[in-house]
Amino acid sequence: MNRTFWLVSALVLLGSPRSTWTASSAAEPWSLRVTPLTSPATGDSAEPQLTVRGDRVVLSWVESSGDRATLKFAERTPDGWSQARTVSSGTNFFVNSADVPSVVRLADGSLAAHWLQVTSEAEDDAYDVRLSFSKDDGRTWSTSKTPHHDGKPVQHGFASLFQAPGQNGLGLLWLDGREMKSEGHGNMGNMTLRAATFTRSGTQASETRVGDRVCECCPTAVAETADGPIVAFRNRTQDEIRDIYVSRFVGGIWSKPAAVHDDHWKINACPVNGPALSARGRNVAIAWFTATGDKGHVFAAFSSDSGKTFGAPIAIEDAGAEGRVGVELLATGSAIVSWIEFADQRSQFRIRQIDPSGARTESINVASNGASRASGYPRMAVRGDELLFAWTDPSGYESQVKTAAARLVK
Repeated sequence: MNRTFWLVSALVLLGSPRSTWTASSAAEPWSLRVTPLTSPATGDSAEPQLTVRGDRVVLSWVESSGDRATLKFAERTPDGWSQARTVSSGTNFFVNSADVPSVVRLADGSLAAHWLQVTSEAEDDAYDVRLSFSKDDGRTWSTSKTPHHDGKPVQHGFASLFQAPGQNGLGLLWLDGREMKSEGHGNMGNMTLRAATFTRSGTQASETRVGDRVCECCPTAVAETADGPIVAFRNRTQDEIRDIYVSRFVGGIWSKPAAVHDDHWKINACPVNGPALSARGRNVAIAWFTATGDKGHVFAAFSSDSGKTFGAPIAIEDAGAEGRVGVELLATGSAIVSWIEFADQRSQFRIRQIDPSGARTESINVASNGASRASGYPRMAVRGDELLFAWTDPSGYESQVKTAAARLVK
């Protein structure tokens, strides 16, 4: 991403939410014990990602040594994390704390992975999305390919992978900079959101545009509902309103993007703060960050119609939020939201449970997290009654991916 779009705390944030939000007057007690796990990541590790397929959870991360980066993954088992396996390694990886690789299980049991690869040292943030597939649990991987074919040395990133409906293959969405032109120290033109699908054999079946003008460096999110996939992203209007929008895959096409809520956040910069999605059947939960009055806020909302409409936003944070959200929808209909909050003179990776009525539990601190962008996005996933966490601890000589778990009380 172009560094001119990075948000710093000194920026003046304009605008205010046009409608109200809901929150309980008092948070309910919540008994949840977070227990550290032995992480499968070793050495200088960062950029964790957790993905779920049924009762299978995959943790991926990047390990760095000198100028070489290696994408690795492990899977959660009854005995702990499995032995780490390598997807790809190279000296031309684009390594970034917000734009992270991933490894996902598909419905047929195969694995798909993506990472980012620099395409031009002469151009700022010129990199491609690379995809690879494995049919033997990650022992071997196919030759990598790109889902985009413009051939331009521009940004292609912030990808979200999902199970493609109908053909039992891979679907993905990404931010695509092919329509942006570099002029002087600024970028002109539009960052677009695009989608593609691949068959079970790894052959590309489609590529299409989903959003015409989106925020340049905010992560995307995707969830699979009973009615098809839904994607969430930070939109960008001509007058620099950057609110969270969703698009749904209905009848074989992506719907016209619509705002989840009119925050009316006006900012001439990219906050590097994307939304999070989770779905069960036709129920969807979404979480996002916005900022008004020089203060950051985290909100969440629920949908019972696969994301066609959402209820009123529910306020999440206790104090000043830094965003970097996660959300997991539970079988009970409630959801767990995670975020970074600045409290007690430090940044904390916090969670709390909410339900569609706006009722909230007390928040729980999972870990103290570095305030710098090097700490990246913390991750959260649900596997049965186990709540899993992964985050980057940048406090030592080398950064380290750490993991933890908690047992959900039914």
